[in-house]
Amino acid sequence: MIRAEGVGLRYGESGAEAEAPEVLQSLSFNVPGGGWRWLLGPSGAGKSSLLRLLHVQARPTRGRLQLMGVDVGEARRKDLPPLRRRIGMVFQDFRLVSHLTVFDNVALPLRLGGRAEGQLRADVTEMLRWVGLSKVAEMRPAMLSGGEQQRVAIARAVIVRPLLLLADEPTGNLDDVQAERLMVLLQEMNRLGTTVIVATHNMQLVDRHPGPALELARGRLVHDG
Repeated sequence: MIRAEGVGLRYGESGAEAEAPEVLQSLSFNVPGGGWRWLLGPSGAGKSSLLRLLHVQARPTRGRLQLMGVDVGEARRKDLPPLRRRIGMVFQDFRLVSHLTVFDNVALPLRLGGRAEGQLRADVTEMLRWVGLSKVAEMRPAMLSGGEQQRVAIARAVIVRPLLLLADEPTGNLDDVQAERLMVLLQEMNRLGTTVIVATHNMQLVDRHPGPALELARGRLVHDG
């Protein structure tokens, strides 16, 4: 699913990247299809930058990164959007569309992908039932609790049945009960075959749900396993 070999990343305009410090340095690791990885490390360690690479929002400035058999650095620009559509992303700040209902937020990726309205309605209805949000389908995000908004974000990320699911601090705005419910959803996706990577600072959550981890420090991989 993921193969990284000596991956480095610098931010900066084209031609100026060589002057910028590397935010990721010489990362090498593999994640098999259907695997689970915690992504750990203090603030500034490079977790969000690595998630940007894995979500194909940026390309490595050195090394080689393969996602689902596609070399991200060598791929043509037009080949990246189809790859990105096979990856679900759950953002820490939800990034829901405020003027859309819960139903329409979850349906958005399907509509952007060209799914027929008659087909997507049944899929979205079932997804909202799965995450326990059927009763708020016609509400807008501002009317929901933080936990409910996070579940909408999860539903939107997984409605396309991604092969890879990335979550950036998904429990950061949740209480312990809501965090545990979220973990059940993520682990169920993993059980169904989706590769899942969860970035978190919450070590208590990791202790309650032990699993393999990638740990970063100052842009370097210090633990893999």
